[in-house]
Amino acid sequence: MKWMIASDIHGSAYWCEKLLEQYKKEEAQRLLLLGDLLYHGPRNDLPRDYAPKRVIEMLSARKEEITCVRGNCEAEVDQMVLPFPVLADYGVMMLGERMLFFTHGHLFNEQNLPMLKKGDLLLNGHFHVPACREHEHYVYLNPGSVSIPKENSAHSYMTLEEGHFQWKDMEGNPYMEHFLK
Repeated sequence: MKWMIASDIHGSAYWCEKLLEQYKKEEAQRLLLLGDLLYHGPRNDLPRDYAPKRVIEMLSARKEEITCVRGNCEAEVDQMVLPFPVLADYGVMMLGERMLFFTHGHLFNEQNLPMLKKGDLLLNGHFHVPACREHEHYVYLNPGSVSIPKENSAHSYMTLEEGHFQWKDMEGNPYMEHFLK
């Protein structure tokens, strides 16, 4: 199964549309969203074509394919307008013998680790910078940001297929990868 992984849409209809175009081109079966879907937050400027209602409409059309965790900008009112769960602080999935712990990043991150076993993976967004760091006991992954990238990084997402993580810009060009060993 192929997953597309993205974070930090922040209400940008323009970048949400680009993301969903890539989702279709990737032929992924599931879209994992790591939070901050609708609101831009007080620390960020408004992203391009800020239109949360349009983002709601676009994501709602894919509700059966979306798995999502809560970002620091999500609120109960967001759950009232989105037809898929958005308020879980984290989720887990097994990749063979390894656990993939996915979260937004404001609660669990490299400085505040969840319970991980040697070889597990920590996946989060929040920082708006793509990353892949192999630590002694775990691997840290971040897809970057769909709408408000930081540190001169690209608007980006990741794919996961058969233990192969690939980071791509919003044109679908790969620029980083990680293979599970």
